[in-house]
Order: sequence, then C-alpha cells, then structure tokens
Amino acid sequence: MSSTAVRSELPTREGAAARARSLPTRLITTFSGTVALVLKIILLSLANGLALWAAAVLVDHQKWRPVTVLIIATLLLDAVYLLNRAATLPLKFLLPGTLFLIAFHVVPVIYTINVAFSNYSTGHILSRSEAIANIRQNSFTEAANGASYSMTLMRNHEHKLVLALIDQDSGKTYIGTQSSLRPIAHDHVTVADGTITSAQGYTKVPERELGGIDQELSGYKVPVGNGQAIEPQGFDTAVVLQPTFRYDAKHNTFVRISNGAVYRDDGLGSYIARSGDEIEPGWKTYVGLRNFSRIAHSSLIRDPFLKVLIWTLFFATSVVLVSFGLGLLLAVTLNKPGMRFLRTYRIILVIPYAVPAFLALLVWQGLLNDDFGVINHVFHTSIPWLFNPWWARVSVILVSVWLTVPYFFLVCLGALQSIPSELIEAARVDGGGAWQVFRKVSFPLLLISVTPLMIASFAFNFNNFNNIYLLTGGGPSMNNSPIAGATDILISYTYKIAFAAGKGQDYGLACAIAILIFVIVGTISAISFSRTKALENLA
Repeated sequence: MSSTAVRSELPTREGAAARARSLPTRLITTFSGTVALVLKIILLSLANGLALWAAAVLVDHQKWRPVTVLIIATLLLDAVYLLNRAATLPLKFLLPGTLFLIAFHVVPVIYTINVAFSNYSTGHILSRSEAIANIRQNSFTEAANGASYSMTLMRNHEHKLVLALIDQDSGKTYIGTQSSLRPIAHDHVTVADGTITSAQGYTKVPERELGGIDQELSGYKVPVGNGQAIEPQGFDTAVVLQPTFRYDAKHNTFVRISNGAVYRDDGLGSYIARSGDEIEPGWKTYVGLRNFSRIAHSSLIRDPFLKVLIWTLFFATSVVLVSFGLGLLLAVTLNKPGMRFLRTYRIILVIPYAVPAFLALLVWQGLLNDDFGVINHVFHTSIPWLFNPWWARVSVILVSVWLTVPYFFLVCLGALQSIPSELIEAARVDGGGAWQVFRKVSFPLLLISVTPLMIASFAFNFNNFNNIYLLTGGGPSMNNSPIAGATDILISYTYKIAFAAGKGQDYGLACAIAILIFVIVGTISAISFSRTKALENLA
C-alpha cells in the first residue's frame, strides 16, 4: 500500500471517529427548537389525557383526595414544562423523579402503614354504612307459609326488567318491579303450562339474553310489605322472603327477628351478639395495635412466625456466606492473567446470573422432582428434594447459592483487580507468602468494598420471595401450622396470610408483619453498616 493511500485512509477513520463522538451533540441539536416544542406538546397532551381518565375514574369512586393530588400534580407538570424560565429549569429534571418516587415508594409505604393499623380483610372491606345496607338488603330468609310464584322475565316500555308472576296457590297474576307489586288482569296476559308467556305492554326477555342477565337480576327484590319481598330463584321461580334482622338506628344494633338476639357494634368492625355470633359482612375500621398484638399473643400466629423468622435468618445468612465463599474462591482462582481458556471459564460461571431467575427456578423445580427429576435419575437416588421438610430446605439453599455465586464471583473479581499491585509486591518483598499476602493485604481490602454488597445481598435474600415461591411454594406443609410451610420465609408467610389466613384475605395482619420485616432488616443492616467502619481500620 502506498503512503498516499495510508494518508487518505487515516483521515477517513479519524472522521468516522469524530462523527461518532459528536453523535450525542447532533441528536440534541436535532431534537431542539420546533421539534422539541412539538414533542413536548405531544407528551404533555398524553400525560394530561391520562390524568383526565384517572380523574374520571377517581371521581366515579368518590376518591376526592387522590383527585385533588392528581390535579395539582398535573398542573405543576404543565407549568414547569411550558414556562421557559430559568427558575423552572432544575424542576424539569427533579419533578419527574420526585413524582415517581412519591407514587411508587412513599405512597405504598404510607398505605401499608395505614392498613397495618386497620382490620382490612375478607368480610371487612366495606365502609360502615355500606355494611349496614348490605346486611339489611341481603339477610333474608324464606318466609314461613310464604307464597311461591312462577316467574317470567320481561321488560317494560322503558326497557327496565320486571317480573311477570303467577301465584302457584291462587293462580293470581302480578307484575313486580323493584318499587311495587301490582295485579294484572288475566285477559291482559297469556298463560301456558302455568307460566305467563306474554303480557300486554311488556316484552318477554329472549332466552338468548338470559345468560347475560345475572348481574341485573342479582339483588332484585319486589317489596310486598312488612319488610318482606319477592326474590327470584333462578330464571323461572320466585319466593317471598322476610328479613332475618331488624336494624335499630337509635341504638346502632341489629336484632334477630326469630329469637330477639341483639347484635352490637364491638368497635372492631362487626356486629356481635353475647354468644359470640357475628353478622357478616363487617366494615373496615382502625383497630390500633391489635394486629401487632395478635402476632405477640396469638399462638396460632406467634409460634409459626418465630419459626419462620429463625429459618429466614438462617436461610439469608447461609446463602450469603456460602455464596461469598465460593465466589471469592473462584475469583482468586481465575484472577490469573495468561491462564488458558480464562475467558471461557468466566463466561461459564456467569451464565446462572445471566439466565432469568424465575426460569432457572422452574427448571430446578423439575430437576429436583423426586419421581421424574434428572438429579435423582442421574445419581440413582430417591431423595425427596422438595417434599421432605429438611431436604426441601437444603434444596432451597443450594439453588439460591447457585443463583448467587456468579454475583459474588464478579464482585470479588473486580475488588481483587482493583487492589494496587504495588501493595501486593511490597508484601511479597517483605517475605510474605501467598496465604499471608492474601490474609493480611488482599482480604481486608476486599472486605471494605464487598461488605456493603454482602449486607445488601442479605437484605435481598431475607425477602427473596421468588426463590421460595417458585421452587417449593413455601412447602412442604407443617402439621402444627395451616399456613406456614417448612421453607416459608417471612415474605412468603406474609403473602399467605394476606391471601389464605383465617376467613380469607387478612391484609391488616400481613401489613403489620411487613412492617416488622422492615424493622428487622433495617436494624440488622444498620448494625452491619456501623461495623464496616472497623474494616477500614484493619486495612
């Protein structure tokens, strides 16, 4: 190649490099001026449209406080990005992050604390007024000697649902609405096989529409006096029902009509009789420290909680220490420049970290199956890896270590390579052997940078819901606890309480335990971080 060709090729390469370096500047220039204004208007329009939709939904549910916050946030966002003033420039960068911080961190934390001091759970979701109305509307039973009716579903000229009824005893015909029951003359209806098939002024509901009428028919009652009402039973019959309870608004009590039992407000969101009988549903109310008291005093909650807490601490600690030890060993082994296939070894070790954890956990669940799993098949064993309490705990720890070792390998390898080579050489010149250099120089310096990451890994594994839920589901179950399983950690135990405890979903108790988890992890982390200052003195 001639010198002229070489000189012409060099400027070309330098020009390409210069263009690549100037790409961010050119992009900024492109998306400025009119283009930037158009993009700004489009994005703000989308944000305002989304805010209007959210406001409509909130207004429909009468959530006035969130509506107010939404309006203020939207107006503030528009003002910051539409006003071209120097004072608003910092807000253009701070406002989005602040809003997301409040929406996804501050609000959930405040909501969790709020729920923890309430009885929010299955049967205690409604407000007090809604619960009273629900009890009065739905606590009906079939009246003694009440009439039974053959029923045909029809619609009036306003397309509203009405009931065409025939008294099965007297044969009288009626039209029932949600406001009244009135007779209809026999010559205005057509009857076949004891059922009204047509009525003057009304249209029979086609059979093809019956499948979608359930919601409209649900709760449909025709008042007949004395608190009684006719209620449909299916699509072709109706019966007279009478209320089970009578509400005394003056004394805020319900009275069972059959025996006169009085149900009083117990202050915890329920109406309860002296016998302990409770009317459902109740309502959501604040109960103070009751959920925390249940954790401390109820043996059904306290005993499993303590067992799960001990296992959680052991699980998180063992996974971190074993993973750190193996990761450090591999990092020291592969921290040798010039080693053959060094890059290949490192890639192989990082693969578990690169594969999505939930996929790896599901694969491991299949590999450890005691009947069809590859592990038992290859080693000719019949170990119940996932179905025996102790083997399940071993399995959870081993799989978690397999997923965590690559992380500590990368961290330790980076920390070792960041140690100044002059310190290592000086230690060797002073006569230190390989083990002494590692113990006195490399390891203390490595701990300074790795210890905070170990604390973070402990906090992560303390709440490592995926590893438990996807591998064992918290099981196998323990005989002394209907909720907590042998491998449940606090976060999976909390999940089960939230969706499978007591009468169903117990969000209040679950949030109380979530607060305790935060306190435990925060306390351990704070103590551990304070201890890391001593490592700096060792170095």
